[in-house]
This record gives sequence, C-alpha cells and structure tokens, in this order.
Amino acid sequence: MGGFHVIAVVSNKYGPPEVLQLTEINKPDPKDNQVLVKIHAASLNFGNLVLLKGEPFLARFAFGLTKPKYRIPGGDIAGRVEAVGKDVKHFQPGDEVFGDLSGCGWGGFAEYVAVPESALAVKPANLSFEEAAAVPMAGVTALQGLRDKGQIESGQKVLINGASGGVGTFAIQIAKSFGAEVTGVCSTRNIDILRSIGADNAIDYTKEDFTKKMKNYDLIVGVNGHHSMSDYKKALKPNGRFVHVGGSGSQMFQAMALGPWISLTEKKKMGTFLQRANQKDLIYMKKLIEDGKVKPVIDRSYKLSEVKEAFKYFAKGHAQGKVVITI
Repeated sequence: MGGFHVIAVVSNKYGPPEVLQLTEINKPDPKDNQVLVKIHAASLNFGNLVLLKGEPFLARFAFGLTKPKYRIPGGDIAGRVEAVGKDVKHFQPGDEVFGDLSGCGWGGFAEYVAVPESALAVKPANLSFEEAAAVPMAGVTALQGLRDKGQIESGQKVLINGASGGVGTFAIQIAKSFGAEVTGVCSTRNIDILRSIGADNAIDYTKEDFTKKMKNYDLIVGVNGHHSMSDYKKALKPNGRFVHVGGSGSQMFQAMALGPWISLTEKKKMGTFLQRANQKDLIYMKKLIEDGKVKPVIDRSYKLSEVKEAFKYFAKGHAQGKVVITI
C-alpha cells in the first residue's frame, strides 16, 4: 500500500492557523494491530487549538517542547475501514467506524489514518459520517465529566455553564439521559438550541447571573465562562460537586489549586478533569445516540482545504455545537 500519496493537513511549528499546510504524504500502512481508515469527516475540539498553538506552555511536555510531535492534527474522525492488520479482531474492511485519536498520535486531518483498533468503535447507524465525527471527544468528555467526576444521579439539579458549544450540547442531553433536571447557561442567540435538545431551563448570561440566584445545584459542569471558584461554590448545594472542563486559564488554575483544598475542608467537591479516550465510552455514546437520547449539534462544516478558516472560526469560541471538517 505504501508509495501512494494522500492529502493531509500538516503543522511543522506552533503558531496561528496560518502555519497549517495542505500537503501530500505517503499513504499509511497498518501495522499488525492497526486499522487503516479512509476518513470521511473529522471535527475540531479545544485540544486541536492547544496542539496548534502549543499553549498553555505546559501542554508542550506532552505535544513537543519546541515543535509539534504530532504533525497532523485532528482527533475525532469517522470513516470506513479499508484494511486491517493481522492481529485486528473486531473490525474488517468496509466497516463504518468513528473514533478519538488523541490517545494514539492524532492524525485525523488527512484522507487516511492507521490507528490501533482500541481507538475506534462502530459508527452509530443513525448518523452520517459528518455527524459521527462530531461525537467522540466532546461526547466522551461530557459523559466522563458528568458520570465519573460528577457522579451524577437521577433527580439531581444539574447546571451546565457554557452549554451551547460542543461539550455543552452533549452534556445537556447526557445529563437528561441520567434523569437529571438540567439547566443550561448560554448567550441570547443560543437559548433556542438548548431548549431544542431538552434543557429544562435555559439561563441567558447576558441578562442574569446564575451564581447570584438562590437556586442551588447538586452538580455544576463548567465548560466555559469566567466565574471564580467562590462564585461556583455559592451556587452549589452543601454536598454539591463542581467539575471544571474548560474556560479561562485563570479559572483552570483556580480549579487545580483551590479545588483540592475546598474538597478536603468542606463537603462540597470541586475539581478539574481531563477527558481520556476510551473505547467503552465511545460504545456507550453509540448506544445513547441509537436510542435517540443524544444527537450531535453541528454549527458549520468546512472542507479539508478550508481548515485554516475552520480553526479561525472555532478559535473565536462562539460555535453553536460542533465544527466539522469533511474530507
């Protein structure tokens, strides 16, 4: 198979979207434990921005100190299996798959990728490739944040701050699937989106501040926004939990520095959380989607040749749901 050339987006140095280059690379050969996937669609996540810019600087210890260790960005993919290595047990050519490559070298912004079978799951039957590519990282982040770190239970009052982006739109639907009463916080233009995906309540942060209301929540997931830890703490019930998934840099620092201290000295639990790629959780998301409990919300889709524009739009932080790349 080697020797054929395929198109990929390559980044040889850290910087703005302009450093990305559309170029030809050798078509990858799958190793014994790998699956060769012809990629039909990919999507953008916050991790892609970190990989592009090399910021925050701490991330470079994982991604390469002076230049990107992973030259082809792109974590979320959906596509069709073209070939399998001799040790692959669960996939065969022709299977439609989706997956998260962030744990195995990235490489999603390309026509083909060779990845371990553990990075993939069978694509939900009721989704297109574009829709399926929107799911892995954001969906699993929302799932792990709510279930594992947040320990969500049926009947709880759950608030999602930054509810209209990729992770937020999944978090609302997943929290509903657990039987919670869900409130989403977003800007005026996104209120209707939250209602359409099942939020029980939607708060417009340009008109009211949820931390100043006397409504206390069992679980708050902070996906975006600039509230301090003390603001979030006030909005929690005495035994409530706060999970920081994303937001400003100062907020992340507070969550890492103050969260463990608050959790030790009070009944309230506060902390930050990093998603880990996980095949079981991908399969869990597939079931939720096929059962009609969750659907991806897609804002815009770009061609592979428009990836710079896609990054510029995504970096503004106003996407309604997910930004998808069609390949």
